[in-house]
Amino acid sequence: MAKTSLRVKATRTPKFKVRAYNRCPLCGRARAYFRRFRMCRLCLRQNAHRGVLPGVVKASW
Repeated sequence: MAKTSLRVKATRTPKFKVRAYNRCPLCGRARAYFRRFRMCRLCLRQNAHRGVLPGVVKASW
């Protein structure tokens, strides 16, 4: 879990555009962020296993 202050800081509009960064809204993780789903890989995996994300299927080949 990320610090609450870092999560709040990420939601604010920065002084300069280049200072903006993505953070998972569920857990606050800054790394391994998927823009398409707007969450980190850990939350993405949990929600995919629960069936919360429509269209996401487990790969098998």
